Order: sequence, then structure tokens, then C-alpha cells
Amino acid sequence: MRKAKPKKRIILPDPKFNDVLVSKFVNNLMLKGKKSTAYNIFYEAMDIVAKKTSEDPIEVWKKGLANVTPAVEVRSRRIGGATFQIPSEIRPGRKVSIGMKNLIGFSRKRHEKTMGQKLAGEILAAYKEEGSAYKKKEDTHRMAEANKAFSHFRF
Repeated sequence: MRKAKPKKRIILPDPKFNDVLVSKFVNNLMLKGKKSTAYNIFYEAMDIVAKKTSEDPIEVWKKGLANVTPAVEVRSRRIGGATFQIPSEIRPGRKVSIGMKNLIGFSRKRHEKTMGQKLAGEILAAYKEEGSAYKKKEDTHRMAEANKAFSHFRF
């Protein structure tokens, strides 16, 4: 490759829970540069999770995030006029990123009143291994399993 790889940016941990993963999640949650609003939404969701379960909200969130994080994905590749869906493993950073984006995206589509409530609902659903984000992960894994025969085309 001609160009050098870009340096990884250092992300500072969040003020309340002192966790870098929370900061990354809030950065994905943020719209139009409004980070304080994104933090307020996340902390509201954590308060709701703490009320609904008797456990540590951060542990519930991390377990939910792990439940919606896919291990494999399918990529399209044209070979001799036909397009094949080729299953491939995902590198760790991308895994977490996809999991976060699925959790946030599907929580935005929920039908609760505030974004904090939507996010809390999706986190609890992911923790219990149900909900849209978990279903998306299962569908991705099922698609990879169905196309396992084409894995020798891997690039």
C-alpha cells in the first residue's frame, strides 16, 4: 500500500462510569455534534435499566452489546458473471462498531416516548436475547451459515 495507515485516535473515558466503551457508544449515538445531549440520553437509559433490573446497568449494557455483536458477515463478490455472498469473519473493532450501530439504529425505530426510553428498551431486549438488534445478528449469522459453501472464494 502506498499510504500509511491512519493513527488510531485516543478516546477519553466518559465522566460518570469512567469507561472508554461508553464514550465510543455515545459518539455513535450523537447527532449534529451534540455530545452533552447524547450523554444525557445514555445516562437516562442507564437509570431506566437500573430501575427495571436489580443489576449494575453498565454490566447489563455490556452483556446486551455482546449479544447483538455479530461474529461473521457476508460480503458480495462477483465471480464469472455470478454474484456470491461470501461469509467472512469480522475484525474485533468492526464487530463492536456494528453491534453499537445496530443497537442505536433499532432503538431509534422503537415506539417509546423519549430516546432514553427507546435505548433502555432495546438494551433490555438485547440483554434478554430478543429484540430487533438481536434478530439482525441472528439473520446475519444464518445468512453466513447458508452460504458457507462459498467460503473458499474468500478474498
